[in-house]
Amino acid sequence: MSVLSGKNVLLGVTGGIAAYKTTYLVRLLVKAGAAVKVVMTPASRDFVTPLTLSTLSKNPVLSSFTNEEDENDTWNNHVDLGLWADYMIIAPATANTMSKMVAGNIDNFLLAVYCSAKCPVYYAPAMDLDMFKHPSTAHNFAQLASYGNKMIPAGTGELASGLSGEGRMAEPEDILSFIEKDIQSQLPLMGKTCLITAGPTYEAIDPVRFIGNHSSGKMGAALALEMANLGAQVILIMGPSHVVTDHALIDRIDVQTAQEMYDTVHTHIHKVNYAIFSAAVADYKPVHTADQKIKKKSETLTIELTKNPDILASVGAMEQRPFLVGFALETENELEYAFAKADKKNTDLLILNSMRDKGAGFGKDTNKITIIDRERSITEFETKPKSEVAKDIVNEIIKRTL
Repeated sequence: MSVLSGKNVLLGVTGGIAAYKTTYLVRLLVKAGAAVKVVMTPASRDFVTPLTLSTLSKNPVLSSFTNEEDENDTWNNHVDLGLWADYMIIAPATANTMSKMVAGNIDNFLLAVYCSAKCPVYYAPAMDLDMFKHPSTAHNFAQLASYGNKMIPAGTGELASGLSGEGRMAEPEDILSFIEKDIQSQLPLMGKTCLITAGPTYEAIDPVRFIGNHSSGKMGAALALEMANLGAQVILIMGPSHVVTDHALIDRIDVQTAQEMYDTVHTHIHKVNYAIFSAAVADYKPVHTADQKIKKKSETLTIELTKNPDILASVGAMEQRPFLVGFALETENELEYAFAKADKKNTDLLILNSMRDKGAGFGKDTNKITIIDRERSITEFETKPKSEVAKDIVNEIIKRTL
């Protein structure tokens, strides 16, 4: 699976003969699973048609701030387009366009989008041999690198002028390979697998009623997304939850009960590098589950409960186990109970939540955590959005394992 799967890629096409290759590049990007939008300079339309690129990308192609043929057309927002992209590719990047990128000369829509982009920008130079060897071109390469742009090395071969040498735009396959390898080199968890449990479990009393809790699964979902964004393949075992987890590297398995979660964990635990148990698993379940809805016949109802299997403890007791992260939600004597749980469950990290902390607890978009490691060192964090809390947790995992 490509690291570009599920990503938004913005392709900028400028006016060089190599623009015809962008038809193949768009196909490769779409095949890799990326959502592709194309922006063209006016000059590039002489070399490849917007209709072709629009058909291949399945998105409208833009080349100006407005549709010049329709005075009532809406303004094309270059800022929104720049923010939409996870990656921007300018191919071909002509000497003319590169000089404008260096100088900040925004005289067309593509350059406005480029200057608005907050994402990594790759560019594939394409020009004749003498232009490629000119001192101004070397200067522009250096300046673009200083801005954080990444050059996809030009190839050597026959050029449009009939000369042979350096300056030929890289082939679409090589452009895709360069970008994928560059992205992979920046993903510290590439090649790693992480198992995460999230959400509540529901223990049936009868076909209508159940024992459960208010966990939403938001924290576990945020952790799954953060691990996946850093390159890890994630097995997310999710209890009943409406939280959406849409990422190419997340394999979501939905379960209902603690026993189902336990069984699913132990099906996959032997092939993972990390295990994060953020689910709020029900401690007890009914001994007997009624086949039919229990009718209201008396003033009281007694339900006999039995313990559910302890998923975290079962993994902590394994002789060969992954790096183990547990969660503890407490309402009193928080540190005392958390230390005891960390020792008993044999965790590498324990994430402590207190229901007494404002912004923490079930169903919220924020959380406040304290991390306890094997040496009983404590790291406290402020209340943050759960997406930022997930970053803090994953950073602590990476610090201790890579």
